[in-house]
Amino acid sequence: MKEKIGVLLVNLGTPDSPKPKDVFRYLNEFLTDGRVIDNSWLMRQMLVRGLIVPLRFRNSARSYSAIWTKEGSPLMVYGRKVQLGLQHALGDSFIVELAMRYQNPPIKQRLDHLRQAQVEKLIILPLFPQYASATTGSVHQKVMEIVSKWDVVPQITFINSFATHPKMIDAFCAQVSQHRLDDYDHLVFSFHGLPQKHLTKIDKHQRCFKTQGCCEKVCDENKNCYSAQCYATAHAIVKQLNITPEKYTVCFQSRLGSDPWLQPYTTKMLQELCSQGKKRILVMCPAFVCDCLETIYEVREEYAQEFKHLGGEKLDLVDGLNDHPIWIEALQAIVEKHAG
Repeated sequence: MKEKIGVLLVNLGTPDSPKPKDVFRYLNEFLTDGRVIDNSWLMRQMLVRGLIVPLRFRNSARSYSAIWTKEGSPLMVYGRKVQLGLQHALGDSFIVELAMRYQNPPIKQRLDHLRQAQVEKLIILPLFPQYASATTGSVHQKVMEIVSKWDVVPQITFINSFATHPKMIDAFCAQVSQHRLDDYDHLVFSFHGLPQKHLTKIDKHQRCFKTQGCCEKVCDENKNCYSAQCYATAHAIVKQLNITPEKYTVCFQSRLGSDPWLQPYTTKMLQELCSQGKKRILVMCPAFVCDCLETIYEVREEYAQEFKHLGGEKLDLVDGLNDHPIWIEALQAIVEKHAG
């Protein structure tokens, strides 16, 4: 009997529905994760359950309602398509499962399914190109908590990041090519933001935010830095597309709370670009491998309206990788490399 290799794809998560009660439950689970908001347990519970979620969940529910499809949440719809596409590409020697870090399908359920299938090896593949403790780190921690209780722990490979994987860069470039770059004044790379303290916590060389441009090139000292990996992704894309430095900008979106986050902030960058006379903007979000609330609603709707209010003519969004065939090829190459 040929050994089976289990592949667990994990994305962040989505409410079960856009109903306020489901969004409320999702936000509570997500934001009380100690890797997402790294205050003390008591402070985090009070902040999230007593302030953030009660103030946000109804507005968030309306936002989710705006992007929900007949098939469900775009994150789940594309996740299922990617799971099926990767299963077909890898063949019968692999069993591919999809889980969400928060809500459904839960990681434990999908891991139990792989254990019941008696896989000889597990490959854990969080669907976040750039490593962050709040995303990839949280997935890895959850998996380790679960499998540590198994009587027999199989060989496990944790994939840390794939920020410049050539096939993934090909897939992003293929999506950009759906737009005529000459029709735009500027290309904006809008990555999901993180609190600055998330980066300084892992900085063992005391250089984070102290050296100008320290994130703009990956080196041994910052190879695990989320911001540095974001810049590496953007640089790989513009190199392949032959875009000159003055034609693009890297910035960060989705700030929460009053603590300083990674800068420049996307909202402020849109203001600056508009003031420079750049009226036609193309935005891509390479921290997200499929379209979701932060791309479809935050960028395509909110940022586009904000940009027009500032005097811009148009702001268009490059589609996420979603279930693009080249993205499936990228995942296949990543898995097969780690399959041994």
